[in-house]
Amino acid sequence: MNICVFLSAADLDDRYTRPAREFAELIGKGGHTLVWGGSDVGLMKVVADGVQEAGGRLLGVSVQFLAAKARTGTDEMVVARDLAERKRILLEKADAVVIMVGGTGTLDEATEILELKKHGHTDKPVVLLNTAGFYDGLKEQFHRMESEGFLPRPLTELVFFAQEPVGAMAYLEECQGME
Repeated sequence: MNICVFLSAADLDDRYTRPAREFAELIGKGGHTLVWGGSDVGLMKVVADGVQEAGGRLLGVSVQFLAAKARTGTDEMVVARDLAERKRILLEKADAVVIMVGGTGTLDEATEILELKKHGHTDKPVVLLNTAGFYDGLKEQFHRMESEGFLPRPLTELVFFAQEPVGAMAYLEECQGME
């Protein structure tokens, strides 16, 4: 399975890096491919290292203005012209999407895939990995959107909230019939 992971390129503390590495190892040990932003810095590097060390494949999609931070030694690296093209390529190459901790870029990527699902333009499974309660506020906002009629589909059809990496992977494998 090609698993696209949206996440931060920032250097973060152990409460975020440890679960990210744990999920990366599950990707690699499962023989899956990481599809990610291609950067070799911060949390992106932690995940890419974990996948590669556990035997998984790396498919990076960088962008021209970040090409200097792109990881070398990947199985495949694509350099997009801009962020919009990068998102399009990431989603095209993915069988499933996992949203990890991140900033505005990660939030932008997350809302794009959810918008595509809301309108029926993709049926790829989407998991929001709520490490250390990072997305509690966003989850609450999504529930409010649902309860007040802003979502034409039930929230459970759009995204699965996982608290731990093992739950995220179990959900993806179940969706892909790999259980």
